[in-house]
Amino acid sequence: MDKEIFKDIEEINNELKEGVEDIKKTFNPLWYVVVLFLVLIIIMWIFPYYSVKIDPIPNTVPGLDILPVGFDVDFNNITINSRDDFLKMLSYDPVVKRTADLVILKSGCQSNKVCHSKALFYFVRDNFNYVSDPTTFEYVKTARESILTQGGDCDDGSVLLANLLNSIGVTTRFVFVPQHVYVQAKIDDALNKYKDDGWVNLDVTCNSCEFGQMSYRYSDVDKFYVG
Repeated sequence: MDKEIFKDIEEINNELKEGVEDIKKTFNPLWYVVVLFLVLIIIMWIFPYYSVKIDPIPNTVPGLDILPVGFDVDFNNITINSRDDFLKMLSYDPVVKRTADLVILKSGCQSNKVCHSKALFYFVRDNFNYVSDPTTFEYVKTARESILTQGGDCDDGSVLLANLLNSIGVTTRFVFVPQHVYVQAKIDDALNKYKDDGWVNLDVTCNSCEFGQMSYRYSDVDKFYVG
């Protein structure tokens, strides 16, 4: 009886060894290499696609040569007595709309509001020169006037950018800090890394500021929001 038990055990042990050998043959290490290679290819194909979808960037930043020409200029006749008066500088203008559309079309952006907003921000930041106001009074240019002159101070740049963004359906507001003003945009699809309490900072007169950034000097100062 004991001999039969030991014989059965030996047979089971032999079958297990054969099974292990079959598994080793089936799961050849070369298969792991092939599978890993295929997985890496799939990741490399999928990741750039979703990266572009989630955080798109313009292919290029157009220059001033795309600006409309041959239009009349409406000089600002709005009296700016308070920060709230800046809202009077926001209005639909076909010249501004045409400018925004041309910037977006030339930037290579697809139908994506994040990419469109980036294109408009970098277009103003990179192309419009800083020019100070007169020493005796504060003058705020209309968006159309800034397009004509191709320059201005932080007030003018903020008014221009806000109008460009508004013309493509992006909600904006002005942020006032001591001796300065910049724009914030409400872009729901933008990544959280760009957002400051749900809004995207856009400072066109800060040459070192990227999309979503503001100068560190204004990080801890009191801010007044209009919009």
